[in-house]
Amino acid sequence: MLIYKIFRAPEWAAFEASGVTPGAPVDLADGFIHFSTAMQAAETAAKHFAGEQGLVLVAVSVDRLGTDLKWEPSRGGALFPHLYRELDATDVVWTRPLLAGPDGLHRFPEEME
Repeated sequence: MLIYKIFRAPEWAAFEASGVTPGAPVDLADGFIHFSTAMQAAETAAKHFAGEQGLVLVAVSVDRLGTDLKWEPSRGGALFPHLYRELDATDVVWTRPLLAGPDGLHRFPEEME
């Protein structure tokens, strides 16, 4: 199973440069890295990244994260994946630009599971 993280351009550039990331400012504040499932990703993008350009969608296999990945209730009780360690570049399966259309909604790639 793949889970997804959306990065803003500066966050992605820092991750690429160092090979690890503690996440975005919201992740640092909460003490874990927020991820979404394929079913949750569009809502996450609309809620936290509406109309933003220059985003990168990162796919990560849950098998690579081990016991540091926890499924915890969030919005309305839905379980969201939270990573309690830094994300390493070796955890990443693939990346894609996440572009917003004229309507401000982001277009997700077809290969999302």
